[in-house]
Amino acid sequence: MKMKTYRIRKPKIVVVGGGTGLPVILKSLRNQGVDITAIVTVADDGGSSGEIRNLVSSISPPGDLRNVLAALSDMPQLYNDIFQYRFKAEDKFLANHALGNLIIAAIAEMRSSTYEAIQILSKIMHIDGRVYPSSDLPLVLHAVFKDGTEAVGESKIAVDRKTIERVFVRNQESNDEPKAARKVVSSIMEADMIVLGPGSLFTSILPNLMISEIGQAMLETQAETVYICNIMTQKGETEHFSDADHVRVLHKHLGKPFIDTVLVNTEKVPEGYMDPEIYDEYLVQVKHDFQGLREEASRVISADFLELRDGGVFHDGDKVIEELLRIVYGAKI
Repeated sequence: MKMKTYRIRKPKIVVVGGGTGLPVILKSLRNQGVDITAIVTVADDGGSSGEIRNLVSSISPPGDLRNVLAALSDMPQLYNDIFQYRFKAEDKFLANHALGNLIIAAIAEMRSSTYEAIQILSKIMHIDGRVYPSSDLPLVLHAVFKDGTEAVGESKIAVDRKTIERVFVRNQESNDEPKAARKVVSSIMEADMIVLGPGSLFTSILPNLMISEIGQAMLETQAETVYICNIMTQKGETEHFSDADHVRVLHKHLGKPFIDTVLVNTEKVPEGYMDPEIYDEYLVQVKHDFQGLREEASRVISADFLELRDGGVFHDGDKVIEELLRIVYGAKI
């Protein structure tokens, strides 16, 4: 007698964030038989992205989106290298601009939409999954400090190294509350797993969640929500933070607990390993507070997630993905 076979659908994993941490996870998640959606912050105002958003004010900063596209692209490596190429500092007008940033800006201006530009490039670059800006308009990140003062702009928040009480976002042009880009909320509601991080807590992760529609969706979704805690503290953002402090800040910003699982690295970073000239924003290793974590989340997974390379400290994407897949395939799909 012939046995029946059943095709199980791909689990839907949504990864939310920005900065350098998001591409690490996405690269390792590719080709793992899952349905990937990346939701990317558009509040960056530094470097090439900041210059472009100042010159073309209706276009969202492209840098984080560019890196995510490159991480998920199936293009030949040469094409990816061209897309990621950054002009030299002595190139005057083009100095320090990444070619991919200029391409995203050009298509966004042609179509009057960053969202549309990313969808077009996703097809051209053979993206494995979907990439959405968290909002179709450039956002400005605001921070309110414990002393009552405020800072405006992602690149300004860490300058005075004050303790951050809360952050919020506004549209750059109108100062109105921002709206989520198309399909962002539905992706969150339909997900089997949502992954936050790794990345800067206040400047890469929270800017997405502070869009009220996204924050509400995070509270209502039935998806397993996983937070990948940073390995190092960050100057002017998370100084003296424990891993439990990171989760407390997330819960405080959305008004109630929503993180189900926290991934924590327990491997020690060798003293003096980090190159301070390259990674000057990172301070010391995040302290562990497992009792505090258990009070904030239903599950804590602690393991060696550490990768040391190029004088910097990173998450080992393959080890992280191994844990994420174990969780998602262990859940009812």
